[in-house]
Amino acid sequence: MITFILNNKTITTSDNAGMTLLDFVRYQQRLTGTKIGCREGDCGACTVLVGTLKNDAMEYQSITSCISPLGNAHGKHIVTVEGTNLQNKLTTAQEAMKGNFATQCGFCTPGFVVALTGFALSNSDKNHNNALNAISGNICRCTGYKAIEKAVHQVVEKFQSTHKTSVNWLIENEFVPAYFATIPKRLKEIATKKLNQSKGKVVSGGTDLYVQQADNLTDNDVLLIAKNESLKGISIENGTCTIGTNATVSDVWNHSELNKLFPNLRKHLKLVSSEQIRNMASLGGNFVNASPIGDMTIFFLALNSDITIVNSNEDERTIALKDFHQGYKKFDLQEGELLKEIRFKSPTKQSFFNFEKVSKRTHLDIASVNAAIHISVDNDTIVEAHVAIGGVAAIPKYLHETSAFLKGKQLSIKTIIDANEILQKEIAPISDIRGTSDYKRLLARQLFFAHFTELFPLQFTLNDVVQHA
Repeated sequence: MITFILNNKTITTSDNAGMTLLDFVRYQQRLTGTKIGCREGDCGACTVLVGTLKNDAMEYQSITSCISPLGNAHGKHIVTVEGTNLQNKLTTAQEAMKGNFATQCGFCTPGFVVALTGFALSNSDKNHNNALNAISGNICRCTGYKAIEKAVHQVVEKFQSTHKTSVNWLIENEFVPAYFATIPKRLKEIATKKLNQSKGKVVSGGTDLYVQQADNLTDNDVLLIAKNESLKGISIENGTCTIGTNATVSDVWNHSELNKLFPNLRKHLKLVSSEQIRNMASLGGNFVNASPIGDMTIFFLALNSDITIVNSNEDERTIALKDFHQGYKKFDLQEGELLKEIRFKSPTKQSFFNFEKVSKRTHLDIASVNAAIHISVDNDTIVEAHVAIGGVAAIPKYLHETSAFLKGKQLSIKTIIDANEILQKEIAPISDIRGTSDYKRLLARQLFFAHFTELFPLQFTLNDVVQHA
């Protein structure tokens, strides 16, 4: 039985773990403030909060319920817009939206309110940028977005009088109702035994599978692995970083040591989906989705990562990520095997990393072409280079020949231009809805050049490189 707290009510249900949380909330519980929009996680109209009890304290994150399996709610606190309501008055987030005329038709407003409430409950710094990130997965269809930004600013201003927030402070300042204070004790009392699962489609966050196969997953058995602790965690020891494949993009975003190793990490990851999706999407899921434009796959290919694979007998094998993908949507994973962890060498003072992406929207969109590079330089000589690119082949492409060519070369415009000629021979883009093959070749060139102008701005400008090309 799936057991969790939905707003202020304890739920026990035998419904299929694979049905979407959105459908359960709307059709089984009649909480229709959570809207059905795109059913792909893009619009944010179905945003809810997921609260997890950790070390006797609650941690809340926003997710899109339309692509989240009901079974992942087991042992959690799920909050819909109805669960944020106060008695006979508006919450701080609701009042901010109303007071700044940040709603017209109202369809998207519940999602914004829930996302802003999640920001208030989160452990992130209470500043304007983080508040805007919190609503990055909410798309308004009819009102002026500046009015929504003013509402966000009003919410942030409420935090200026305090350096540390608590649930009690949030209750006193009318962000959330009083029952939130009872949730940790109530979750402890809930028997959260593992769900009785032994077969079915393996699902972690489900952010891609539920876009493609929602009906099938709803009607059939699923094997949910999001709570598998053996597949989680991030550690950095002896110059090697190890990340569990169940780690989410947000886990990477929030990791302090990784942010020190990659100073532009959050800048790069902001190009990946939205906060709601980043809170759900697992790294392993991105790999086995095997999309030619998988952002995190390109990211870790450029880090020359290895992946460890484990089977049902706990036997393990390790292969290079660049050898994992074998063809379109085909990869080296046998029946009963799961991806366990990703491992790569930590960047050094002589190494540089960059990620670039072009899509029709700057944020919350799939790439036309994405690219990443990890390069080590000593006295203007390229000691090591790893280049990966997406959207230009049937698989997420590690550029073997381009990477090998760069090694040992002088860091110069000629080297970059010559390397691009090899790059163009390694890729084979096709024309599709994201652009023509010629357009993608141009993007591949420009993003490759952009790596060097971004990483070595004192030596190169894009105009200089393009003029010599």
